[in-house]
Amino acid sequence: MSAASRSPLLGLALALSVAVPALATGLLASPAHAEPTRAEIARSVHLREDWQYLTRGIAWPASWTPDSTAFSYRRTVEGGFAFETVALDGLTRAPSFDHARLAEGLGHLLGHEIAPLRLPFEEFSFTDAARQTIRFHIDYTPYECDLADYTCRKLSSPGRPRGFGVVRDLSVPADNTPRVSPDGALEALVEDSNLLVRSAQGGEVRLRTATGTEGNFYDPETIAWSPDSRHLMIYRVRPGFARHVLRVEAAPAGQLQPGLQTQLYPKPGDAIDQEQPVLVDVATGVVTEIDPALFPNPYELSAPRWRRDGESAEFDYMQRGFQEAKVIAVDAATGRAHAAVTETADTFVFGEKRFVHDVDGLGKELLWTSERDGNRHIYLVDGKSGKVARQITRGDWVVREVVRVDDAARRIWFAASGMTPGEDPYFVHYYRVDFDGRNLVALTPERANHQARFAPDMRHFVDTYSRVDAPEVTVLRRAEDGANVAEIARGDITRLTEAGFRPPEVFTAKGRDGTSDIWGLVVRPRDYDPAKSYPVIENIYAGPHDSFVPKSFWPFGYHSGGDKVIGMQALADLGFIVVQIDGMGTANRSKAFHDVAWKNLADSGFPDRIAWHRALAAHDPSYDISRVGIYGASAGGQSTLNALLFHGDFYKAGFALAGCYDNRMDKISWNEQWLGWPVDASYLAASGVEHADKLRGRLFMVVGEQDSNVDPASTMQVVDALITADKDFDLLVVPGGEHSTGRSSGPIDYVTRRQFDFFVDALQTHGAEAAAL
Repeated sequence: MSAASRSPLLGLALALSVAVPALATGLLASPAHAEPTRAEIARSVHLREDWQYLTRGIAWPASWTPDSTAFSYRRTVEGGFAFETVALDGLTRAPSFDHARLAEGLGHLLGHEIAPLRLPFEEFSFTDAARQTIRFHIDYTPYECDLADYTCRKLSSPGRPRGFGVVRDLSVPADNTPRVSPDGALEALVEDSNLLVRSAQGGEVRLRTATGTEGNFYDPETIAWSPDSRHLMIYRVRPGFARHVLRVEAAPAGQLQPGLQTQLYPKPGDAIDQEQPVLVDVATGVVTEIDPALFPNPYELSAPRWRRDGESAEFDYMQRGFQEAKVIAVDAATGRAHAAVTETADTFVFGEKRFVHDVDGLGKELLWTSERDGNRHIYLVDGKSGKVARQITRGDWVVREVVRVDDAARRIWFAASGMTPGEDPYFVHYYRVDFDGRNLVALTPERANHQARFAPDMRHFVDTYSRVDAPEVTVLRRAEDGANVAEIARGDITRLTEAGFRPPEVFTAKGRDGTSDIWGLVVRPRDYDPAKSYPVIENIYAGPHDSFVPKSFWPFGYHSGGDKVIGMQALADLGFIVVQIDGMGTANRSKAFHDVAWKNLADSGFPDRIAWHRALAAHDPSYDISRVGIYGASAGGQSTLNALLFHGDFYKAGFALAGCYDNRMDKISWNEQWLGWPVDASYLAASGVEHADKLRGRLFMVVGEQDSNVDPASTMQVVDALITADKDFDLLVVPGGEHSTGRSSGPIDYVTRRQFDFFVDALQTHGAEAAAL
C-alpha cells in the first residue's frame, strides 16, 4: 500500500449522486428504533476517537535490541501511547526515549505538530547496541531519529525502483556504487551497460563484458560476489513495458491550477523485465549465461545467494502464472544449473508464503514450505537431487511462518494455526520441532491468538496474546520450552467497558460444502433489544492473500488502518447488526479452502457468507436478512460491487471504497497471483465493468482521486458502464484522496458520515424498498 501524498481535503469532496426514487412510505418495515438523528450519526463517526484512549496497559508486539539484552514495546497509557524498554537483566523498565523531544523533532521534519503520546508509529527498532538511533515506519515510509539530539530524517532506498517489483523505472539511475569483493582486492560495477571488474578503488581493469546494450543491460544492483572472491553472478536485463498511470490532481494544496501525477504501474498481461543470470569467473574471464531451460518463463527471480563455500549459488524462481516455483542452484565451476527444490500446483503457488532455508549454507539440505499434502507444512529437501528427504510437520493444520532455524541443533521454531482441537483454527501459536519431526514442543499454551517476537540469540521471546473478548497480555518466555519468565503487561479495559464497549460475538456455521466451518464476528448496537428486528450490514474483505476477521483484542485496528470492531460498533449503534466473515477462498486454512479463489475472484466466498447469514438468522429472530447491506474497501470494494451484481437477490445495498472493479486495470502482482497468466476469461468473469447491467439494489462508490494502489480509472470505468446500462448509483470522488480515503482520514470523517447516512437511508428509511428489491 502507498501512503497518501497529503491529507484529503474532505471539505472539497465532490459528490455525484443519481438518486433512487423513493417508494411509498407505507411500505416501510418497522425499524429497530427511531431513525438516528444527526447528532447520533456524528457520535458514531467519532466513536473511535472517543474510545481508543480509554484502555491501559495494552501492549503491542515487542522489538529486541540487536544484542538481545532488552526489548521495547508500545502500550496504552493515560492520554495515548508510550514506548517502554525492558532490560533483560533485572527486568528494569524505562521510557524508550524522551517522547516530547521525539515528537518535536519528528514534527519539525513532517511540518506539523505531533502530540508526545500520539506518535504516528506503532513499533520501532534500535539500530545500535548503544540505543542511540531508532528506526520506524509511518505509512510504509521509513524514518530514522538520533536520540542524542532528536534529529529525524526520512530514509530513502538507494537505486532504481521497480513497479510492483517487475519493471524497472529506467528514468531513475541504478545504484552503481562499486561492489567490493569479500577479499577487498576487486570491485565490480557497470559501465556503458556492461559489467566491469577492476582492482579496488578504480585500479586496473580485469574484465569487461561486451554483450550489454541499452536494451539488454547488466544491472549493477544484482551483482553478488562469491565468498571466496573467485566468481560473481549478475543479471542481464531486457526491460519490460513501462506502463504509466496518469492522475489529474484537481485541487492541489496551495495552488489554483490542477496538476498531473504519473506512476509506473504494470498491469496484468504487461511485458515485464526479463532477467538472465550470468556467471563470471573473475580469474579466467569466462562469462557463462545460465541455461534458462529450468526457468523459462520467469515472473520473478530473486537476488542471487552464494553458498558458504563459494562452490555454488542459488536463486528463487517463480513462473509467470504462479503455478511453479523453484530454487535454482548453479555450480560455480561449470555454470550448470539444477532445480534444488521444485513446487508445482494445478491452481497457484502462494508466492508470498514461500520459505527456503539453506541448512549450513552449503546447498546439501534445504528447508522448504509446501502445500503438496493439502496443508502448508515444512519439508527437508535434498539440495542435490531436489527430492524430499522428509516431511517434518504434518497434520490437518497450517504452518503460518517459519520463525527461526538452528542448523547446529537441527531445530525449527515456527508459527501454526489449527493444531489445537476445539480452538478457533485461525489462532496463531508457536512451536519448536527437530529436523526429524520429533520433539514437537508447544511454546504458547493459552487459548488465544499469539504474536511472538524472538530475541536474536534465541534464548527468549516476548509473547503478546489476546482474543476479541480478552485484552492483550504480554509475557517473557524461554524459547527452549515456552516457560513463563515474567508477565510484562496486562491490558485493562475497565474504562472502555464502562463507556459501553462490549466484545463482539463469535459465530460459526457450515459453508457451501456442508462440512467446513465458517468463522465470523457479530457486533450489535449498545442498546440492542432482542425483541426488535435489525437490518444487517456485512464488512467484507475477501482477498485471497490472507484471512481478515479479527482474532486479537485491539478493536480499533492495527497499523493505523481500518477501524475493525470499533468501526463496526459505530455503525451498529445506528440500529444495525454488523458482521464480518471469512469465507472460502481466503487464506490460512487448507489448500482446498484457499483454492476456491483460483480464477474465481467474483466468488468472494459469497455462497459461504450467505449460508452463514441464514444460519445466524435461524438462530436469532432479530437478525433481519431481508435487509442486508455490505461495505468494503480495495478488494473489499470489488466484492461489495459484485455482491450487488451477482447476489442482488440477497444483498440490498453496498458502499464500495477504492475498489479494483476490473482486475485487468489493477496492479500486476496481486491479480496474476490469483487469476494467472495470460489474461483470460477469468478476468472478465469478475469485472464490474463487464457485468454492470446486472446491478440490483443501492450502490454508493467512493474513490480517492490520487489512489496509487488501485488505478482510480477502475472506478470511473464502472461509472461509465453503469451510466450506459441506465443504472442509478451514488459516487463520491475525494480530491487528493489516496487509497486510504474514508479510513480514519480526519477528525471529521466526511466519508464515514456519508457511509452511515447511506445505510440509514437504504436499510432503515427505505428498508421495505430494500427488502422488496
